[in-house]
Amino acid sequence: MIQKPEMIAPKNLSELEAQIRHDLEILDYPKRQWVRSRRTSEARDVLDVLVIGGGQSGLAVAFGLMREKITNILVIDENTQGYEGPWRTFARMNTLRTPKHLIGPDTGIPSLTIRSWYEAQNGFDSWESLRFIPKETWASYLEWFRSFLQIPLRSNTRAGALEWLPGENCFAVPINRPIGLDVLYARKIVLSTGIDGSGRWDIPGFIKKNLPKSHYAHTRERIDFEALAGKTVAVIGAGASAFDNASVALESGAKAVHLFFRRPELVRSNPYRWAEFVGFLKHHSDLPDAQRWNFIMQLLEMGQLPPADTHQRANSFSNFEMHANTAWMHTSLRDDKVLIETNTQAYEVDYVLLGTGFVTDLSLRRELAQMHSLIALWKDRYTPPEEQRHEDLARHPYLGSSFEFQEKEPGTAPWLGNIFNFTFGGLPSMGFGGASISGMKYSLPKLVGGITRQLYLEDAQEHFQSLCDYYQPEF
Repeated sequence: MIQKPEMIAPKNLSELEAQIRHDLEILDYPKRQWVRSRRTSEARDVLDVLVIGGGQSGLAVAFGLMREKITNILVIDENTQGYEGPWRTFARMNTLRTPKHLIGPDTGIPSLTIRSWYEAQNGFDSWESLRFIPKETWASYLEWFRSFLQIPLRSNTRAGALEWLPGENCFAVPINRPIGLDVLYARKIVLSTGIDGSGRWDIPGFIKKNLPKSHYAHTRERIDFEALAGKTVAVIGAGASAFDNASVALESGAKAVHLFFRRPELVRSNPYRWAEFVGFLKHHSDLPDAQRWNFIMQLLEMGQLPPADTHQRANSFSNFEMHANTAWMHTSLRDDKVLIETNTQAYEVDYVLLGTGFVTDLSLRRELAQMHSLIALWKDRYTPPEEQRHEDLARHPYLGSSFEFQEKEPGTAPWLGNIFNFTFGGLPSMGFGGASISGMKYSLPKLVGGITRQLYLEDAQEHFQSLCDYYQPEF
């Protein structure tokens, strides 16, 4: 009988980092730098790739490019270092919702996974006792990932409207930093700006029109929950973030929290768990348009539930009440109270939390202000049957096989293919891509491969000349 060998794991983070260096050295083939450097006519350096957004996806993209010897890159993020992404700001869950065994940022290197990082600090058996990954743990892992791999990140840097410069064959990207304004130049752009990266977080019109900002907040915003102590709070929405924010309000001493949603009952099954298999994650983008639309429509119609622990967290409070099959008809403010008229009855509360998600609309993105009208959307390429019409889904960008934008009208703006949309806006085209940890294992190689392909093909003549000039005698 063959005995299972005893596992030898790093005893601490320093040992793990030594192992990672060794692993990267073993895998470092081919080593040679290959992308030709570029400068503008005014002698400004041109980045090969600029990644806008330094959260989990942006860092993973940068590392994927670095492994392919594309090193003339920069990642920029508008937040303070360590606060990229939602994990230390508006993510108010206790743990990640995705399974703990997910992989992706590591690009297939076992020693670089969060499991290896966690075990090196907490013991080899610690992983087995961990049910879900705490959000703070994930944030710390990403911070270590960036620092250890020396990913070039420039924080507190806000990108403005991209501009294509035909004479320079690159983009000009205005940036705003605390030290002032500047312009970066780049051949390729990766938009890695998160869940709302193809639009913005949605505040319903009946809220913005009828209530002062002092009496409501979107769950995406910074919220003074302590100020809600002793107050009655209304929450719109039945997704996980709505329950998370309801829970924090209750934990902060709210007098009562009422959660409203339009479905007749809560969604109790998570179709996103169904989608976590090789076929969908890797090959959704290979389906014909009609089937891609059908799959995503079905996911949207089935909806997302609050996970069991999220649901229990809120329902553990006796002063929490859910109102199913309830639509808000009108809101107003009277004597500093929010009056809510629904299809069933009226309510009076002190504050409103909006778990209303986001809207997809490229015209709302400052980065695309000069070009959004040129970009192909799903409504430009596919017309679903009447019963499958979906206004928001139709506004999603119709992406190429590597997440690149497509022209709305062929021949009008071929340079759009140099911009890669690695956000949740790629859902109908690519499935779980840019803003999803669960799809990163398969989406990242598609994106990185699309960039390396473009860079090589564009410089093919120079590479051919290099071959012709090559002479390295070996004897």
